[in-house]
Amino acid sequence: MINRELIRLKVIQQTYAYYQNGGHKLDSAEKDLFYSLSKSYDLYLYMLELLVDLNHIAERAFNTATSRHNRLRDGLAPSPRFVNNQFIAQLEKNRQLRDFVDNQKKTWADDEDFVRYLYNKITESETYKDWMARHDTPTYEDDKAIWRQLYRKVIMEDEELDHLLEEKSLFWNDDRYIIDSFVIKTIKLFDKKLGADQPLMPEYRDEEDREFARRLLRASLLGADNYRALVSQSLHNWDLERLALMDLLIMQTALAEMMTFSQIPISVTINEYVDVAKFYSTPRSGAYINGMLDAMARQLIREGKLKKTLEARSEAVGPKATDTEGTDE
Repeated sequence: MINRELIRLKVIQQTYAYYQNGGHKLDSAEKDLFYSLSKSYDLYLYMLELLVDLNHIAERAFNTATSRHNRLRDGLAPSPRFVNNQFIAQLEKNRQLRDFVDNQKKTWADDEDFVRYLYNKITESETYKDWMARHDTPTYEDDKAIWRQLYRKVIMEDEELDHLLEEKSLFWNDDRYIIDSFVIKTIKLFDKKLGADQPLMPEYRDEEDREFARRLLRASLLGADNYRALVSQSLHNWDLERLALMDLLIMQTALAEMMTFSQIPISVTINEYVDVAKFYSTPRSGAYINGMLDAMARQLIREGKLKKTLEARSEAVGPKATDTEGTDE
Protein backbone atom coordinates (compact mmCIF):
# COMPACT_ATOMS: atom_id res chain seq x y z
CA MET A 1 0.00 0.00 0.00
CA ILE A 2 2.90 2.34 0.75
CA ASN A 3 3.96 3.01 -2.83
CA ARG A 4 6.98 4.84 -4.18
CA GLU A 5 5.07 8.05 -4.72
CA LEU A 6 4.41 8.22 -0.99
CA ILE A 7 7.95 7.09 -0.16
CA ARG A 8 9.47 9.91 -2.23
CA LEU A 9 7.30 12.46 -0.50
CA LYS A 10 8.17 11.14 2.96
CA VAL A 11 11.90 11.08 2.15
CA ILE A 12 11.77 14.75 1.13
CA GLN A 13 9.87 15.62 4.31
CA GLN A 14 12.35 13.70 6.45
CA THR A 15 15.30 15.32 4.65
CA TYR A 16 13.84 18.70 5.58
CA ALA A 17 13.39 17.60 9.21
CA TYR A 18 16.95 16.25 9.28
CA TYR A 19 18.42 19.67 8.49
CA GLN A 20 16.01 21.44 10.83
CA ASN A 21 17.24 19.15 13.62
CA GLY A 22 20.90 19.89 13.01
CA GLY A 23 21.70 17.20 10.47
CA HIS A 24 23.75 14.90 12.68
CA LYS A 25 21.67 11.78 13.33
CA LEU A 26 21.20 9.68 10.21
CA ASP A 27 19.96 6.63 12.10
CA SER A 28 17.33 8.75 13.83
CA ALA A 29 16.25 10.17 10.48
CA GLU A 30 15.81 6.66 9.11
CA LYS A 31 13.82 5.60 12.16
CA ASP A 32 11.59 8.68 11.82
CA LEU A 33 11.06 7.93 8.12
CA PHE A 34 9.72 4.46 8.78
CA TYR A 35 7.59 5.70 11.65
CA SER A 36 6.07 8.30 9.34
CA LEU A 37 5.37 5.64 6.71
CA SER A 38 3.74 3.39 9.30
CA LYS A 39 1.44 6.27 10.28
CA SER A 40 0.38 6.52 6.64
CA TYR A 41 -0.66 2.88 6.77
CA ASP A 42 -2.60 3.60 9.95
CA LEU A 43 -4.47 6.32 8.06
CA TYR A 44 -5.40 3.81 5.35
CA LEU A 45 -6.94 1.47 7.93
CA TYR A 46 -8.52 4.37 9.82
CA MET A 47 -10.30 5.56 6.67
CA LEU A 48 -11.65 2.06 6.05
CA GLU A 49 -12.99 2.02 9.61
CA LEU A 50 -14.73 5.33 8.87
CA LEU A 51 -16.92 3.53 6.33
CA VAL A 52 -18.00 1.05 9.00
CA ASP A 53 -18.83 3.82 11.45
CA LEU A 54 -20.79 5.73 8.83
CA ASN A 55 -22.91 2.63 8.35
CA HIS A 56 -23.47 2.41 12.10
CA ILE A 57 -24.91 5.94 12.02
CA ALA A 58 -27.02 4.95 9.02
CA GLU A 59 -28.36 1.92 10.89
CA ARG A 60 -29.37 4.06 13.87
CA ALA A 61 -31.12 6.52 11.59
CA PHE A 62 -32.92 3.67 9.82
CA ASN A 63 -34.00 2.04 13.09
CA THR A 64 -35.30 5.35 14.42
CA ALA A 65 -37.22 6.03 11.21
CA THR A 66 -38.63 2.49 11.20
CA SER A 67 -39.76 2.75 14.81
CA ARG A 68 -41.47 6.06 14.07
CA HIS A 69 -43.16 4.59 11.00
CA ASN A 70 -44.41 1.54 12.92
CA ARG A 71 -45.77 3.80 15.64
CA LEU A 72 -47.44 6.39 13.44
CA ARG A 73 -47.99 4.43 10.22
CA ASP A 74 -47.23 7.56 8.20
CA GLY A 75 -45.93 7.42 4.63
CA LEU A 76 -43.76 4.69 3.15
CA ALA A 77 -41.67 2.43 5.35
CA PRO A 78 -37.96 3.41 5.37
CA SER A 79 -35.87 1.49 2.87
CA PRO A 80 -33.00 -0.68 4.16
CA ARG A 81 -31.26 -0.39 0.76
CA PHE A 82 -28.34 1.63 2.10
CA VAL A 83 -27.79 -0.03 5.48
CA ASN A 84 -28.03 -3.59 4.17
CA ASN A 85 -24.84 -3.18 2.18
CA GLN A 86 -23.05 -6.48 1.61
CA PHE A 87 -19.63 -4.89 1.19
CA ILE A 88 -19.86 -2.93 4.46
CA ALA A 89 -21.05 -6.04 6.31
CA GLN A 90 -17.96 -7.87 5.07
CA LEU A 91 -15.63 -4.96 5.86
CA GLU A 92 -16.96 -4.70 9.41
CA LYS A 93 -15.94 -8.32 10.08
CA ASN A 94 -12.56 -8.07 8.36
CA ARG A 95 -10.00 -9.67 10.65
CA GLN A 96 -7.15 -7.33 9.75
CA LEU A 97 -9.26 -4.23 10.30
CA ARG A 98 -10.60 -5.57 13.60
CA ASP A 99 -7.05 -6.31 14.76
CA PHE A 100 -6.04 -2.74 13.92
CA VAL A 101 -8.95 -1.27 15.90
CA ASP A 102 -8.37 -3.59 18.87
CA ASN A 103 -4.59 -3.15 19.00
CA GLN A 104 -4.23 0.52 18.09
CA LYS A 105 -7.42 1.65 19.82
CA LYS A 106 -8.11 3.91 16.85
CA THR A 107 -11.83 4.39 16.40
CA TRP A 108 -14.17 7.21 15.44
CA ALA A 109 -16.04 6.91 18.76
CA ASP A 110 -14.78 10.28 20.00
CA ASP A 111 -15.82 11.94 16.75
CA GLU A 112 -19.41 10.74 16.51
CA ASP A 113 -20.69 14.25 15.81
CA PHE A 114 -18.39 14.48 12.82
CA VAL A 115 -19.38 11.02 11.54
CA ARG A 116 -23.03 12.02 11.83
CA TYR A 117 -22.29 15.26 9.95
CA LEU A 118 -20.59 13.29 7.17
CA TYR A 119 -23.46 10.80 7.02
CA ASN A 120 -25.92 13.69 6.63
CA LYS A 121 -23.76 15.07 3.85
CA ILE A 122 -23.88 11.67 2.14
CA THR A 123 -27.69 11.51 2.38
CA GLU A 124 -27.93 14.98 0.82
CA SER A 125 -25.82 13.98 -2.18
CA GLU A 126 -27.34 13.20 -5.57
CA THR A 127 -25.41 9.93 -5.60
CA TYR A 128 -27.20 8.73 -2.47
CA LYS A 129 -30.61 9.98 -3.61
CA ASP A 130 -30.27 8.24 -6.97
CA TRP A 131 -29.25 5.04 -5.20
CA MET A 132 -32.21 5.11 -2.84
CA ALA A 133 -34.64 5.85 -5.68
CA ARG A 134 -33.80 2.61 -7.45
CA HIS A 135 -36.09 -0.41 -7.05
CA ASP A 136 -33.78 -3.23 -8.12
CA THR A 137 -32.15 -5.64 -5.68
CA PRO A 138 -28.49 -4.59 -5.34
CA THR A 139 -25.81 -7.15 -6.15
CA TYR A 140 -22.58 -7.39 -4.19
CA GLU A 141 -20.83 -5.50 -6.98
CA ASP A 142 -23.52 -2.80 -6.83
CA ASP A 143 -22.93 -2.43 -3.09
CA LYS A 144 -19.20 -1.95 -3.67
CA ALA A 145 -19.78 0.52 -6.48
CA ILE A 146 -22.02 2.83 -4.44
CA TRP A 147 -19.37 3.14 -1.73
CA ARG A 148 -16.67 3.88 -4.28
CA GLN A 149 -18.85 6.64 -5.70
CA LEU A 150 -19.71 8.09 -2.29
CA TYR A 151 -16.08 7.99 -1.23
CA ARG A 152 -14.93 9.87 -4.33
CA LYS A 153 -17.74 12.40 -4.48
CA VAL A 154 -18.41 13.10 -0.80
CA ILE A 155 -15.71 11.82 1.55
CA MET A 156 -12.69 12.78 -0.55
CA GLU A 157 -14.06 16.26 -1.12
CA ASP A 158 -14.86 17.09 2.50
CA GLU A 159 -12.60 19.81 3.91
CA GLU A 160 -13.79 19.29 7.48
CA LEU A 161 -12.33 15.79 7.31
CA ASP A 162 -8.98 17.29 6.29
CA HIS A 163 -9.02 19.54 9.35
CA LEU A 164 -9.98 16.71 11.67
CA LEU A 165 -7.22 14.41 10.43
CA GLU A 166 -4.62 17.18 10.71
CA GLU A 167 -5.56 17.60 14.36
CA LYS A 168 -5.14 13.89 14.99
CA SER A 169 -1.71 13.48 13.43
CA LEU A 170 0.85 15.79 11.86
CA PHE A 171 1.94 12.82 9.75
CA TRP A 172 -1.40 12.81 7.94
CA ASN A 173 -1.27 16.36 6.56
CA ASP A 174 -0.04 15.41 3.11
CA ASP A 175 -1.07 11.76 2.84
CA ARG A 176 -4.76 11.86 2.04
CA TYR A 177 -4.70 12.22 -1.72
CA ILE A 178 -2.58 9.05 -1.95
CA ILE A 179 -4.34 7.11 0.80
CA ASP A 180 -7.79 7.90 -0.62
CA SER A 181 -6.87 6.28 -3.93
CA PHE A 182 -5.91 3.10 -2.12
CA VAL A 183 -9.13 3.01 -0.09
CA ILE A 184 -11.08 3.16 -3.36
CA LYS A 185 -8.88 0.45 -4.85
CA THR A 186 -9.41 -1.73 -1.77
CA ILE A 187 -13.19 -1.49 -2.13
CA LYS A 188 -12.92 -2.59 -5.75
CA LEU A 189 -10.68 -5.56 -4.85
CA PHE A 190 -13.03 -7.00 -2.21
CA ASP A 191 -14.27 -10.51 -3.00
CA LYS A 192 -17.44 -11.77 -1.33
CA LYS A 193 -16.14 -15.35 -1.21
CA LEU A 194 -13.23 -14.35 1.06
CA GLY A 195 -15.48 -13.10 3.86
CA ALA A 196 -13.65 -11.88 6.98
CA ASP A 197 -10.34 -13.17 5.59
CA GLN A 198 -10.32 -10.71 2.69
CA PRO A 199 -6.73 -9.38 2.63
CA LEU A 200 -6.32 -5.63 2.81
CA MET A 201 -3.41 -3.99 1.07
CA PRO A 202 -0.08 -4.86 2.71
CA GLU A 203 1.93 -2.11 4.36
CA TYR A 204 4.59 -2.51 1.65
CA ARG A 205 4.13 -4.17 -1.72
CA ASP A 206 7.38 -6.05 -1.10
CA GLU A 207 10.66 -5.78 0.77
CA GLU A 208 12.17 -4.02 -2.24
CA ASP A 209 9.98 -0.98 -1.66
CA ARG A 210 10.97 -0.82 2.00
CA GLU A 211 14.63 -1.00 0.95
CA PHE A 212 13.97 1.71 -1.64
CA ALA A 213 12.87 4.04 1.17
CA ARG A 214 15.94 3.34 3.28
CA ARG A 215 18.44 3.67 0.42
CA LEU A 216 16.85 6.81 -1.00
CA LEU A 217 16.97 8.63 2.34
CA ARG A 218 20.56 7.66 3.01
CA ALA A 219 21.67 8.51 -0.54
CA SER A 220 19.98 11.92 -0.34
CA LEU A 221 21.62 12.81 2.98
CA LEU A 222 25.05 11.22 2.53
CA GLY A 223 25.49 12.59 -1.01
CA ALA A 224 24.01 16.00 -0.24
CA ASP A 225 27.24 17.96 -0.84
CA ASN A 226 27.72 16.46 -4.30
CA TYR A 227 24.11 16.94 -5.32
CA ARG A 228 24.01 20.52 -4.09
CA ALA A 229 27.21 21.25 -5.97
CA LEU A 230 25.55 19.99 -9.15
CA VAL A 231 22.56 22.22 -8.52
CA SER A 232 24.82 25.21 -7.82
CA GLN A 233 26.76 24.67 -11.06
CA SER A 234 23.51 24.60 -13.01
CA LEU A 235 22.06 27.81 -11.57
CA HIS A 236 23.92 30.13 -13.95
CA ASN A 237 24.51 33.40 -12.07
CA TRP A 238 21.99 32.51 -9.37
CA ASP A 239 23.08 32.09 -5.76
CA LEU A 240 22.25 28.69 -4.23
CA GLU A 241 21.13 30.44 -1.04
CA ARG A 242 18.42 32.28 -2.99
CA LEU A 243 16.89 29.00 -4.16
CA ALA A 244 13.72 27.95 -2.30
CA LEU A 245 14.72 25.34 0.29
CA MET A 246 11.98 22.91 -0.76
CA ASP A 247 13.07 23.17 -4.41
CA LEU A 248 16.65 22.39 -3.37
CA LEU A 249 15.59 19.36 -1.29
CA ILE A 250 13.39 18.04 -4.10
CA MET A 251 16.29 18.25 -6.57
CA GLN A 252 18.71 16.78 -4.03
CA THR A 253 16.47 13.75 -3.53
CA ALA A 254 15.78 13.41 -7.27
CA LEU A 255 19.51 13.37 -8.03
CA ALA A 256 20.04 10.78 -5.30
CA GLU A 257 17.44 8.57 -6.98
CA MET A 258 18.95 9.06 -10.44
CA MET A 259 22.43 8.15 -9.23
CA THR A 260 21.49 5.31 -6.88
CA PHE A 261 18.79 3.30 -8.63
CA SER A 262 20.02 2.13 -12.03
CA GLN A 263 16.74 0.37 -12.89
CA ILE A 264 14.54 3.49 -12.60
CA PRO A 265 14.43 5.46 -15.88
CA ILE A 266 15.46 9.09 -15.70
CA SER A 267 12.11 10.18 -17.16
CA VAL A 268 10.26 8.46 -14.33
CA THR A 269 12.41 10.12 -11.69
CA ILE A 270 12.04 13.59 -13.19
CA ASN A 271 8.27 13.29 -13.67
CA GLU A 272 7.75 12.07 -10.11
CA TYR A 273 9.69 14.92 -8.51
CA VAL A 274 8.17 17.53 -10.81
CA ASP A 275 4.77 16.38 -9.53
CA VAL A 276 5.98 16.76 -5.94
CA ALA A 277 7.21 20.27 -6.73
CA LYS A 278 3.91 21.30 -8.32
CA PHE A 279 2.03 20.24 -5.22
CA TYR A 280 4.37 21.12 -2.36
CA SER A 281 6.54 24.02 -3.46
CA THR A 282 5.98 27.35 -5.24
CA PRO A 283 3.63 27.75 -8.25
CA ARG A 284 6.57 27.96 -10.67
CA SER A 285 8.61 25.17 -9.10
CA GLY A 286 7.32 22.36 -11.31
CA ALA A 287 8.54 23.84 -14.59
CA TYR A 288 11.74 25.15 -13.01
CA ILE A 289 12.70 21.82 -11.43
CA ASN A 290 11.80 19.98 -14.63
CA GLY A 291 14.30 22.07 -16.58
CA MET A 292 16.99 21.85 -13.92
CA LEU A 293 16.77 18.07 -13.51
CA ASP A 294 16.74 17.54 -17.26
CA ALA A 295 19.85 19.70 -17.69
CA MET A 296 21.71 18.03 -14.80
CA ALA A 297 20.85 14.56 -16.08
CA ARG A 298 22.22 15.41 -19.52
CA GLN A 299 25.42 16.78 -17.97
CA LEU A 300 25.92 13.65 -15.85
CA ILE A 301 25.40 11.44 -18.90
CA ARG A 302 27.93 13.44 -20.95
CA GLU A 303 30.47 13.18 -18.14
CA GLY A 304 29.93 9.42 -17.86
CA LYS A 305 28.72 9.72 -14.27
CA LEU A 306 25.21 8.49 -15.07
CA LYS A 307 24.92 5.22 -16.98
CA LYS A 308 21.41 5.80 -18.27
CA THR A 309 19.78 7.27 -21.33
CA LEU A 310 17.42 10.23 -21.24
CA GLU A 311 14.22 9.24 -23.00
CA ALA A 312 11.95 11.68 -24.78
CA ARG A 313 9.49 13.14 -22.28
CA SER A 314 6.17 14.95 -22.52
CA GLU A 315 5.53 16.17 -19.00
CA ALA A 316 2.05 17.37 -18.02
CA VAL A 317 0.48 15.63 -21.04
CA GLY A 318 -1.57 12.52 -20.34
CA PRO A 319 -0.82 10.03 -17.55
CA LYS A 320 2.49 10.54 -15.85
CA ALA A 321 5.19 7.93 -16.23
CA THR A 322 5.61 5.84 -13.12
CA ASP A 323 7.58 2.91 -11.78
CA THR A 324 4.70 1.78 -9.57
CA GLU A 325 1.23 0.38 -10.05
CA GLY A 326 -1.53 2.79 -10.99
CA THR A 327 -4.41 3.40 -8.64
CA ASP A 328 -8.02 2.56 -9.18
CA GLU A 329 -10.24 5.01 -11.04
